[in-house]
Amino acid sequence: MQRLYDFLRRHPTGVDTFWAVVLLGFSLLWAGSTYPTVRHPVAYGIVAALFSLAVALRRRAPEKMLLLTVALGLAQLALDLEPFLADFAMFVIVYTVAVHDGPRWASRLALAGGLSAATLAQFRWPVDDPSTSGAARVFFTVIMTVPFALAWVLGDSLRTRRAYFAQLEERTSRLEQEREAQAKVAVAAERARIARELHDVVAHNVSVMVVQADGAAYVMDSSPETAKQALETISGTGRQALAEMRRLLGILRTGEHQEAGEYVPQPDVGQIEDLVEQVRSAGLTVDFAIEGSPRPLPSGVELTAYRIVQEALTNTRKHGGPDAGASVRLVYFDDGLGLLVEDDGRGAPQEMYEDGGADGRGHGLIGMRERVGMVGGTLDAGPRPGGGFRISALLPLKPAH
Repeated sequence: MQRLYDFLRRHPTGVDTFWAVVLLGFSLLWAGSTYPTVRHPVAYGIVAALFSLAVALRRRAPEKMLLLTVALGLAQLALDLEPFLADFAMFVIVYTVAVHDGPRWASRLALAGGLSAATLAQFRWPVDDPSTSGAARVFFTVIMTVPFALAWVLGDSLRTRRAYFAQLEERTSRLEQEREAQAKVAVAAERARIARELHDVVAHNVSVMVVQADGAAYVMDSSPETAKQALETISGTGRQALAEMRRLLGILRTGEHQEAGEYVPQPDVGQIEDLVEQVRSAGLTVDFAIEGSPRPLPSGVELTAYRIVQEALTNTRKHGGPDAGASVRLVYFDDGLGLLVEDDGRGAPQEMYEDGGADGRGHGLIGMRERVGMVGGTLDAGPRPGGGFRISALLPLKPAH
């Protein structure tokens, strides 16, 4: 049964043609039995055949079949062909045009034609019985008009319902697409954030470990105590890097339960001085100063400030040369925090601060700009006029809502 139903749905014109043939057969039988002395038998046959054609093609060309039905109705009036069974096609066409999502003029024409059909038929073929009153004739006309009105109302209601469900499906599809797009954006943002964190943690700590390891290897024989201190620094830096990596991996394990003690707090402005001391112990001369009145800042600004100083000092060790020195300035304004990190070394290659990194280089500066942009600040990075490199940032203090 389901296969038959699916077959009929795939071949609507075939179904309509079947019913059109049935209508034509009954119409000819009706005309032959009711009007044995009909004056225009050929005309009845032609009109019945054309009405049946309108039924057969009603879903393929509803507007054209409506115009054909109107023309056939007018031809019946002109040729004095009294109503017969084939006129049932008018109900079918009125319903079809109303349910079809086509031009509105066709639906209005179908409604107007359906409402006027019974009235025109009453005027053209009035009841000959003298005992029939005018009120009875009006009542009969109204009764004959109701089926046309019901056919149009039913079709228009189904059309409106289909349009409503189609709109709901379209809206659902659009919401799903928007949800997928938002999910992709969120995933990309999270990946970028984790990538920045990984870069800051790995680049800084590994750089310190490499410098200390080189120093320890150089003084291993001549100064064992200095080499021992360098190894201790390497050990502490490695543990710090592992703790940071564990925190980031804990963020990635969203489906696993993590104990609160396994996470390391996000670094803040207060830890910048410890960062400077760590860099000094690695052999880089750093001048550190704070201007203004220190006060608590939003967590995003605190982390951004720490990471900028961390990356700037890491770049100084990488590109500044063996005798480079650096200075770090924190300036507290009423509406923001200013950062200035300068060094007197060789400076970074031009493509690393202008082109955003080439051949896998320059990701630290890219991360800086992304971090500063996320808190609504500004960043300026480039060579100093007298040599070396300068990184300047202004981080606004947005009120928490």
